[in-house]
Amino acid sequence: MNSFTDNFTINGITLTAQPICRQGEVLTPDALEFVGKLHRATAERRHELMQARHARRNAISSGQDPRFLPQTEAIRNDPSWRVAPPAPGLEDRRVEITGPVDKKMTINALNSGAKVWLADMEDSSTPTWRNVIQGQLNLTDALERRIDFTTPEGKEYKLKAAEDLPTIVVRPRGWHLPEKHMLIDGKPIAGGIVDFGLYFFHNARRLLAQGKGPYFYLPKIENHLEARLWNDIFILAQDLLGIPQGTIRATVLIETITAAFEMEEILYELRDHASGLNAGRWDYIFSLIKNFRTRGPRFVLPDRGQVTMTQPFMRAYTEQLVRACHRRGAMAIGGMAAAVPNRKDEAANTASFEKVRADKTREANDGFDGSWVAHPDLVPVCREVFDSVLGEAPNQLTKSREDVTPDDRALIDIASTQGTITEAGIRQNIEVGIRYIESWLRGNGAVAIHNLMEDAATAEISRSQLWQWIHSHAITEHGDIISREWVQDMLDEEFARLERFDGDRFADARSIFEEVTLTEEFPTFLTIPAYARYLTEAREEATAEELVAA
Repeated sequence: MNSFTDNFTINGITLTAQPICRQGEVLTPDALEFVGKLHRATAERRHELMQARHARRNAISSGQDPRFLPQTEAIRNDPSWRVAPPAPGLEDRRVEITGPVDKKMTINALNSGAKVWLADMEDSSTPTWRNVIQGQLNLTDALERRIDFTTPEGKEYKLKAAEDLPTIVVRPRGWHLPEKHMLIDGKPIAGGIVDFGLYFFHNARRLLAQGKGPYFYLPKIENHLEARLWNDIFILAQDLLGIPQGTIRATVLIETITAAFEMEEILYELRDHASGLNAGRWDYIFSLIKNFRTRGPRFVLPDRGQVTMTQPFMRAYTEQLVRACHRRGAMAIGGMAAAVPNRKDEAANTASFEKVRADKTREANDGFDGSWVAHPDLVPVCREVFDSVLGEAPNQLTKSREDVTPDDRALIDIASTQGTITEAGIRQNIEVGIRYIESWLRGNGAVAIHNLMEDAATAEISRSQLWQWIHSHAITEHGDIISREWVQDMLDEEFARLERFDGDRFADARSIFEEVTLTEEFPTFLTIPAYARYLTEAREEATAEELVAA
């Protein structure tokens, strides 16, 4: 671990982490100066927007249901405006694969046959300093075709021909996550600015020379003012590098309940840079629980596995998303197929693939232009479904979905959700939450558990459901009232069943899980205390402001 005297400063940015191999290729003086300019121009507004999140959440918890905004009604009612036309490489997005930017996943994703790779620096990537820097190196190495490698066992990983590779769309961290190893005036730079800024600085011109461009997925946005901040960052970044305005394209994940009430406004703020919206289903469910967790039985959901895309409030969300996108010339991208094939169990695979096929068929018929998968084996399944609906067309932008009526009440009609809370569901939340956090602490943010790919969003659902069930005195299908003591007993039992191994982080994972699940306060993201306590070189507690105002 570095002592303070080991810190060093370049162009006003203090680096506090133990250096890793090749980081000098990423953290050049010019690149750091660029990131510093983006930070200084936006830090105050970002802080204000984080405070506004906290205020909005307090208003909702106090009984104020979100509604469509009256002050932006003119934007929604104006039929004339459109987002920018599809950028090169983003005209056809019928199947997108997601995953972290480690070397193996980078090659597998690029060779998967998908149209787009969501190169994820967010929910499926643990933000260790090594992962942050190595991810940047892997992306540049991939664009330069120098990422091939052979494992010690002799397995070779090589990229296919350039014309067969998908378009790369990078997802930086959300506004709430700091990068505590890069400081300006003693304060961390936003992780999202670090991820965006370094990738854009090093690769924007390279991407343009290859006939594509710097494209991004924007996570965790809660309202159109946060989208406006990103748009201003794009304008500044393009100006600083002398790149034409409108070169950047961004797809926004609608994965917070408040953003669902402002979908057209978000597209409007980003319109010169916007390429679409994505139905980020898992974080969306987490966001709903987080915002309405103290509002009583009306907002209590059944077991996570029963909160499917056919539940009324999820149907309202996805159908209104397609309508908003296509009304404005933007792509609508469907949710994640999280199945991880088990090549040793053909029967389980068949059943799993049929569920994926049904999910993608519903999306394609609803008008989505493409969808996400988590595993290369699912690419052909998703592609086959969208091929059958799209035919020779690259997308479904002409499918306007004017049959859908915008309905803000339907977005939070949780009372119509069908399902039950079960003891098995409680135990699954405990197991998934602890096992995911343990893996995350070891640097792996994408984890296969029970043949499903779990990331931070699904761990967040697991722990937030438990918190809400406890505080709402929710009742299981057998009439048992869920109490903190009962959950604690089950946690003890599930923890004892975990298979331990040398170097595991289960003790730390349990500590974090209990802190974000069983305490009276509700930390807004489990990754904030976990990052502060275990992944930063300074090893500190997260501040009260970080825990609450995110």
